[in-house]
Amino acid sequence: MSGLRIRPASAEELPTVEELLIEASEWLASRGIDQWQFPPHRDRIQKAIRHAECFLAVDDEDRPIGTITVDDHADPEFWTEADDPGSALYVHRMATSRAAAGRDVGAVMLDWATKRAAQQGKGWLRLDAWKTNPGLHRYYERQGFTLVRLVDLEHRKSGALFQRPT
Repeated sequence: MSGLRIRPASAEELPTVEELLIEASEWLASRGIDQWQFPPHRDRIQKAIRHAECFLAVDDEDRPIGTITVDDHADPEFWTEADDPGSALYVHRMATSRAAAGRDVGAVMLDWATKRAAQQGKGWLRLDAWKTNPGLHRYYERQGFTLVRLVDLEHRKSGALFQRPT
């Protein structure tokens, strides 16, 4: 997508990030998918913004059309020592505005995150996805990710672990 830029979200843009995530959760619910059916984790988003790990994808008029958090925080319930957690960057809370659907914004954000990981000397870009969303799994596979394993924890609905090399 031409004209798309990815830049850090500012503290003043917390509501924008939340709106993008809420819009995504409402769209998922309208399709019968129970993913993200809770308020956004404001504390996690604020921390990611403070640490320059939460980003906005903006169009050529600087309108936010997507968000992604990329950091080195491997969820210890999912990624084990055998996975070498320090060898990757991790994607969290990625969403695209419905107004930008079909414009490959998600693919651009994932490619950007992969380059960011490579620039930091990481061999992998990783994420965990909702276990009960096979459409999302297929999306990540089309983006070059491989399913590492499913982690089935009773208290977590996420747990489909994916990675792609940088």
